[in-house]
Amino acid sequence: MNSPSRKPRVAVVFGGRSSEHAISCVTAGSVLAAIDPELYDVVPIGIATDGRWVLESGDPERLRIEGPDRLPAVDGDRATIALAPEASSTGLVVTEPSQPPRMLGDVDVVFPLLHGPWGEDGTIQGMLEMAGVRYVGAGVLASAVSMDKAYMKVVLAAAGLPVLPSVTVTAREWERDPAGCRERASTLGYPQFVKPARGGSSFGISKVHDAGELDAAIAEAVRFDPKVLVEVAAVDAREIECGVLQALDGTPETSLPAELRVGGDHEFYDFAAKYLPGESTEIDIPADLPDDIAAEIRGLAVRAFEAVGCEGLARVDFFVLADGRVVVNEINTMPGFTPTSMYPQMWAASGVDYPALVDRLIRLALARDTGLR
Repeated sequence: MNSPSRKPRVAVVFGGRSSEHAISCVTAGSVLAAIDPELYDVVPIGIATDGRWVLESGDPERLRIEGPDRLPAVDGDRATIALAPEASSTGLVVTEPSQPPRMLGDVDVVFPLLHGPWGEDGTIQGMLEMAGVRYVGAGVLASAVSMDKAYMKVVLAAAGLPVLPSVTVTAREWERDPAGCRERASTLGYPQFVKPARGGSSFGISKVHDAGELDAAIAEAVRFDPKVLVEVAAVDAREIECGVLQALDGTPETSLPAELRVGGDHEFYDFAAKYLPGESTEIDIPADLPDDIAAEIRGLAVRAFEAVGCEGLARVDFFVLADGRVVVNEINTMPGFTPTSMYPQMWAASGVDYPALVDRLIRLALARDTGLR
């Protein structure tokens, strides 16, 4: 922990090796702009797409989307960072070409703003646990389970939460027995969604209207993940999201639920509808729901949070089906924090503005123990 004579040092880690590299950068830009420099000493650390850790720019303007072909990325040419855990503290060693290594300083907490595999899936959390470093958000198991949508469904269903039927197809199964995979997928009926089991930001997702579209959809999903989820499409359902945030005593609290409605040429909430400016997605906060449905969603959000063992924060996504039933779509342990992301918008509407949200997450991380909890 930090000494009373200095501010807590927060390492904001972003970028990463996944297909969501650019979205992680945008998220980091928003968080860096929101952290109070009077309260925290901030160290921006980027992970390049080749896996190198570098001391990055803290300029939020460099980390924003300027268009579909102008996405931000970590500058891999910057000074390399090495994590150097010691007996009593965690330091960051900065190494530069032709220069001796120099110690950047102790880090009190890491804010891992990584989306997708090699970051949101428990990998960086495991590394930080091994090093005895405090960090924001869910631990190893909750991160891994929530990232893998197939296992997430198993865990949620075992806890009695309603989920949509699905089947899992691996790249190996698809190569060995495509006819068998098609037969299993067909038991779900059509339409259906095919998606990478461990992806996010709508990369690799296809809506399949009939059996003739299945092969291309699986091929697209496999480009992002050798494990593919084929899932029943929730026809005419309303898409509702709810934020979960722990209070400083650990109690999970829920935001007002929000509804998103995708318009224009988007058949579902794809990458462009989520992140690109000028798209026709509409968001209602709070969602116009009957009181009992809103209460059910908030209760299920807490149950999902606790079922996977989350910490800090999560966004839980739901479908309200045409017959009024509520089902859990997925849980995100590190939801997007971009200016257009639902999670911070829901909490702002619930009375917790962006800077206060970021501050609470850091304070929660600083207060919790390292090791088994």
